[in-house]
Amino acid sequence: MKNFISDTEATDTIPLKLVVYLALLAAVVILLAQAWSTASPVLQDAEIKAQTESASLSLISIQGGYARNSEDRYSPEGSMCTLTFSLPPSVRYISFGVDPDKECNGNLTDSEWIPENNTLIYQYKNGVKKRVFLEGAPVHFIKGIKNSDGIWVPAGSREVNGTFLDLESTAVVIEDPVSGEFLFEMVTYSDTRYTMARF
Repeated sequence: MKNFISDTEATDTIPLKLVVYLALLAAVVILLAQAWSTASPVLQDAEIKAQTESASLSLISIQGGYARNSEDRYSPEGSMCTLTFSLPPSVRYISFGVDPDKECNGNLTDSEWIPENNTLIYQYKNGVKKRVFLEGAPVHFIKGIKNSDGIWVPAGSREVNGTFLDLESTAVVIEDPVSGEFLFEMVTYSDTRYTMARF
């Protein structure tokens, strides 16, 4: 009978099996990492699309509601909705009713902004833009500001020949980071119904 401690016949096979198993484990980990790096942008894009489509449904839901007369300080608040975003850092901005970067160069101040009613646009930092369209009657967006009485009123000037005089002060754009809660209210201003941003 052999002594168990002095039996060394199989000792050289244990490290070889261990090396093979570790190599297989490393190959599986590398394959999983590769699959995740491929799937992650697709999942991220799907999450961004889901958030913007949810926002569009919320905005559509208040269009038929009551619109506060912004020129009457005693008018009750209009229909409101809160949009919640937690978009990843790869998103440069989301805009409501305007294309602020027609050249897709990432600079929002080097060219004229183009009105696009009924549209939410989000742009990635690589320049790719995606649009979500709001169905139904025209939806006009306008930026809101608090007046001296602490009441939210539309910012900037009204339109001349159908275009805004100062789109950059009236258009609604949320730049990176696009994260948090954003309140919109239905108002009337110069006999036009607007979806006014209150943030």
